[in-house]
Amino acid sequence: MTVSHALSVDVEDWFQVLNMAGNIDRAAWDGFELRCGDSTRRLLDLFAKRNSKATFFFLGWIAERLPELVREVQAAGHEIGSHGYDHRVLPDLGREGFRADLERTAGILESLAGVRPRAFRACTWSIGRKTPWAIDELLHAGITLDSSIQPVRHPDYGVPSAPTVPYLVRGEAGELLEFPPLTWDILGRHLPVGGGGYLRLLPLAMLRAGLRQKERLAVPGCLYLHPWEVDPDQPRQALGGLRGFRHYVNLKRTLPKLDALLRDYKFVGLSEALAQRGASWRAKLPAYRASELLA
Repeated sequence: MTVSHALSVDVEDWFQVLNMAGNIDRAAWDGFELRCGDSTRRLLDLFAKRNSKATFFFLGWIAERLPELVREVQAAGHEIGSHGYDHRVLPDLGREGFRADLERTAGILESLAGVRPRAFRACTWSIGRKTPWAIDELLHAGITLDSSIQPVRHPDYGVPSAPTVPYLVRGEAGELLEFPPLTWDILGRHLPVGGGGYLRLLPLAMLRAGLRQKERLAVPGCLYLHPWEVDPDQPRQALGGLRGFRHYVNLKRTLPKLDALLRDYKFVGLSEALAQRGASWRAKLPAYRASELLA
C-alpha cells in the first residue's frame, strides 16, 4: 500500500511567532496589516496545482479577523484544525487557561466551518514535560488527533525520548492519536526535518531521506509550515542572532522547495493520512501514558 504523507499549515501571521515576542507587544497586533491571507492563498494555489491536501491549524485570533479564509480553506477540501486562540505557549496559559483557550477557538472555528475541530497543534510545540495535563484537556475538548509533541531536543521545546512515528497517548479521560512532525532518525538521533525553518534551511535530500524512512516503516511522515514562510516581503524586525536567522533564512526558497516535494510525494491532511492506514493498523499502534511520556 502506497503511503500518503501528511501536510499541515499553522495559520498565523509573521508578528505572532515566538521569535517576535520580545519585539512586538501582543496588544499591538491589531495595528499590523494581516498578510497571512494572501500567503495562505498562495499555498492553496500550489496545493491545488499538485493535487495535495493539508490540515490547516488556525489561530482563533486569525479566524475571527479573516473568516472568509477559513471558509476558502474548507471549500478547497482541506481539514480545519485548531492552533489555539492567540499563540500562547501552554506553560504560560496554565491548565485552566488552556481549557478556556481550547473552547474559545473551537467555538470560533465551528461557527465558521460548521464542524468542531478534532485536530490540534499547540503553539511552538509546547506540549511537553511541563504540561502533561494538556492531554486530558484535549480529550475533554473533543480533540482526537494531536500534533504537538516534537520528538527532538530544541532550546524552546521538545521531548527527545518521544516516538517519531504515530502513536497513542492515554490520559485519564481516554486516548488520542499523536502525529509527530517528520524526523530523519540517524545514528541514534532524531534529526528534525519536518518543515518550518528546517524546510527552508536543509537540503531537500534530507527531507526526502526522512520521508523514505517513514515509507519503509509503512507510516506517513508529517510536514508543516506557516504562511509567513512564503512571504519574503514581510516587514523586517531587528531580531538579531539565532532567532533572526531562524525566522528569515531562505524565505524566497520555501515555495520552490515545497513544490518539489509535492511533485514527488502524495500529501493529504493529517486525519486522512492516518485513516488511510486502516483500523487494523491503528489497533497495533503503541500506546503511552501521558504521565509517563511527559514525565
